[in-house]
Amino acid sequence: MDAILQIPIRIIKEQELVIGPLAWDEAKKVSGLTIDQSHGSASFSEDGKDVVNRLVAQYERIFGKASHAVCHDAVRDILSGMKPEEVPESLK
Repeated sequence: MDAILQIPIRIIKEQELVIGPLAWDEAKKVSGLTIDQSHGSASFSEDGKDVVNRLVAQYERIFGKASHAVCHDAVRDILSGMKPEEVPESLK
């Protein structure tokens, strides 16, 4: 699976540890992102980097800057294996 497709699910699951099931509800509001909660998978109908940026922004808009740190920490290991140009701006 592409690294970029792993990022949303990892972020959502980490946010879920902090805010509970609301994390999935907020993720469903992000345009271009389709999530299958039962299978723990995600797909994009638009550019993946843009969608991830919107997901991070959605959590940050609702829960503040601390949620941004949660997002980044959740995917640190995935990001380390990606080329710099592949990393969404919100996670740099």
